[in-house]
Amino acid sequence: MGENKLVDGEKPEQGETAGLRSELKQRHMTLIALGGVIGAGLFVGSGVVIQETGPAAIISFVLAGGLVILVMRMLGEMAVARPSAGSFYEYARLALGPWGGFTIGWLYWYFWVNVVALEAVAGATQIHAWLPGVPLWAISLGLMLLLTAVNMFSVKSFGEFEYWFSSIKVAAISVFLILGLVFVVGLWPGAHADVGNLTAHEGFAPHGIGPVLTSVIPAVGFFTGAEIAALAAAESKEPGRNVARATRSVVLRVLLFYVGSIFLVVAIVPWNDGSITDGPYISALQHIGIPYAGTLMRILVLVAVLSSLNAGLYSASRIVFALTRHRDAPSGLTKLSRRGVPQRAILLATVLGYVSVVFAYVSPDTVFSFIVHSYGAVALFVYLLVALSQLRLRRRLEREDPGALTLKMWGYPYLSWFTVAAMALVILTMAVLPSTRLDFGTSLLTLLTVLGAYGVIRLRRRAADGPAPTPPSGGPRPTPLPGPAGPPADSQRPPVPAREQ
Repeated sequence: MGENKLVDGEKPEQGETAGLRSELKQRHMTLIALGGVIGAGLFVGSGVVIQETGPAAIISFVLAGGLVILVMRMLGEMAVARPSAGSFYEYARLALGPWGGFTIGWLYWYFWVNVVALEAVAGATQIHAWLPGVPLWAISLGLMLLLTAVNMFSVKSFGEFEYWFSSIKVAAISVFLILGLVFVVGLWPGAHADVGNLTAHEGFAPHGIGPVLTSVIPAVGFFTGAEIAALAAAESKEPGRNVARATRSVVLRVLLFYVGSIFLVVAIVPWNDGSITDGPYISALQHIGIPYAGTLMRILVLVAVLSSLNAGLYSASRIVFALTRHRDAPSGLTKLSRRGVPQRAILLATVLGYVSVVFAYVSPDTVFSFIVHSYGAVALFVYLLVALSQLRLRRRLEREDPGALTLKMWGYPYLSWFTVAAMALVILTMAVLPSTRLDFGTSLLTLLTVLGAYGVIRLRRRAADGPAPTPPSGGPRPTPLPGPAGPPADSQRPPVPAREQ
């Protein structure tokens, strides 16, 4: 297949986002990017990493955070050069071909509908501790309905909810960093400067270097969500400028919030303390002597869960909306409400959530367990495709539209290839390790299912459309990419979504 050529065409934000409202502001974009990486995985799941790795978990989070930051920079470069509804779906399609767009789009959709399902159950579990008389399924259903209504109303309501959810999470982490630092340096009443826990219990890496490297796998999963800022850019007033700011803000703060807070946890609490697995931040606050630490963290975890649920519904619906542009999803999903919201796409994103809520209680050890494991490596597949897309799209942009590269990937092409190799290594490691082999196997099955679906759909289209016309001499003409200005040709004009009356 010949390479696409950059030509003058419509601004992507005018054609590719037709019908969507530009109601997200810079404050929304920044907090969406930050909130996307501060989830229940940090507050709860990081305890498992600490137990398996020891204080060297700090290194695991540095490595994982570095990889995600590189992917975000690559995504930021493409998003600024070509702001687009569907973001990396469009970039993968332009760079890798139709199969790349179809695959990354549906994999990303599947990832987030799983997150919606799991977070609905997790949120219900938190609330059930306060309301033991209310059935778990009823609480899960209530949370799903609440956040579905928020997303169905308008993109601004999504942005406001996510802004305040993320603000609470950022504020909580900031307070923890201050309290933990005051305690560690000995300024807390009754405390003295001491970081002995970093090496006092069988050393900094008590289980060796192996677990430090393998713990990068779950740590990368905790960071997933930062890319939502690029997806949401199409519904902001200045997509290129906003996504550039959002991706820059993530870099330092991700390292500060994750690496800084994990450092303080292992400095305050012995890594082999059993309370760490129940909640590392609760354990650290209890060691400091903060009253009601457990209740406070339970509230914070609930906020993190609701934020992920909210973001999951948004992300899944917008990626499906983008998929409809090239007939990679049913055209009926393009219909928008009067407020410019793809309500049918949102409802589709909730389907697996409702099904999973049922199976979580009817068949937790079989069906629900499979759903949990079937997306373990999906985010890594998506990130790998993003990196490959940037490599190919960057070459074309440099050759044909260098002025669009106002935000560039660092150290291109070396850091880009390093990111690809590192992601591939993490995926291969998942396939080898007994603890992650099931996640890899079921996620691979998910990938093969998506690729198989693409193959079937392509064969049906060929049968319906008839044989392709014979190309003129000189080979097939490249499909033009949308450029920075000018009206598109009719054949390149994207369909305008219909509106529900």
